[in-house]
Amino acid sequence: MLHSKNEYLPLTSCISVRNNLEIGGCDLAALAEQYGTPLYIMDEETLRANCRAYQQAFAENYPNAVIAYASKALAVAGIYRIIDAEGLSVDVVSGGELHIALKSGIDASKIIFHGNNKSPQELEDALRAGVGLIVVDNTAELQNLENCAGRLQKKAAILLRVRPGIEAHTHDFVKTGGFDSKFGVHIERVCDFIEAIKRCRSIDFRGVHAHIGSQILDVNPFSFVVEKMTELIEKIQKHNQLEVQILNLGGGLGISYLEKEIPPPVADYAKIIGQELKYHCAKRRLPLPQLIVEPGRSIVGRAGVTLYTIGTVKDNKNIRKYLFVDGGMSDNPRPMLYDAKYTADLVSKMSERKTERMTIAGKFCESSDVLIKDIYLPPAAAGDLLAVYATGAYNYAMSSNYNQNPRPAMVLVNAGQSRVLVRRETYDDLLARQEF
Repeated sequence: MLHSKNEYLPLTSCISVRNNLEIGGCDLAALAEQYGTPLYIMDEETLRANCRAYQQAFAENYPNAVIAYASKALAVAGIYRIIDAEGLSVDVVSGGELHIALKSGIDASKIIFHGNNKSPQELEDALRAGVGLIVVDNTAELQNLENCAGRLQKKAAILLRVRPGIEAHTHDFVKTGGFDSKFGVHIERVCDFIEAIKRCRSIDFRGVHAHIGSQILDVNPFSFVVEKMTELIEKIQKHNQLEVQILNLGGGLGISYLEKEIPPPVADYAKIIGQELKYHCAKRRLPLPQLIVEPGRSIVGRAGVTLYTIGTVKDNKNIRKYLFVDGGMSDNPRPMLYDAKYTADLVSKMSERKTERMTIAGKFCESSDVLIKDIYLPPAAAGDLLAVYATGAYNYAMSSNYNQNPRPAMVLVNAGQSRVLVRRETYDDLLARQEF
């Protein structure tokens, strides 16, 4: 096996009998031959192990907890079915994600619907489907939901999204819990907002939600948010005379993209949340709420690898050596958006020394189309296969048809077998919605 201190590798990673990188018992060179490249590969064993780690950790530390997969990370029918089979609930952030989740067989009562600007049609679809919870973001949305639920003669169970004012140490674009954020209601204004909720006839207030950011590699911010949210719960129950049945702490636990990044174990994350919530509720003589956490990246990120073919090697003498691959920013825009870092290997040169410093660039007509800068790899040539790790989250989910390139296929691998989760787009797919 390839070893494990490299937490960006799928759990099943090893070297095949052909001396190639193997994942899920499948030789990546063989997968490239069968399905073509670029190719998203998802390892089922890693995916299921991550689900089970969350279930076990919270069962041991806070049994009254719901694990809801944050499906914006990867909303694919085959992934939803695995998530559902492992007993997780699901959160969605759009009508499209809701539609795919329902078509995948997810029980609507296990779906939480997020978003800061849900359309009236999305709210109606959610209510008609019978989603378990709708997370209300702002005053206008509350009124839209009240009107829609009243018209349909339904009661909408809601959580109120709160900005707790806690900054997790992540990229500015993925910090969502601070005071200056497009999401939620400022923590100091929550009690007034809840008075407006109490005047609604078709709204059933269940609790509060907070999400402080993404790719968090330290459990301490979760301790702080539990303290602030329990203070808020006490204030709501005293000021508004409303019981807070549910505390949703969102997601945000990070993963390893590079060898130096070591995320805290899920068990540590669950332990600190469970301990802090019990302590602060006891201190304030509050009943323990139902807890919801919403992992996304830490469920699917490590399970994913993207496979590319090198087309050209370009040596700008004494400046930079480029490996051009057959994908890039349309299948993984995160390096351009967030300055995200990745690591990679040459599939058929896993045992060779990494002696050359190279930059992995895509095929798109943008100077910023660079996947990895200054990575050390063995000498590479046109036709070599490159595997980029930890691409299960926010790669396919954020993919595009930029430069009118079809999106890659996605396959699931397990125990030596592979199957297509998403077929490769064709040029005809690019024309499917166009009118002449």
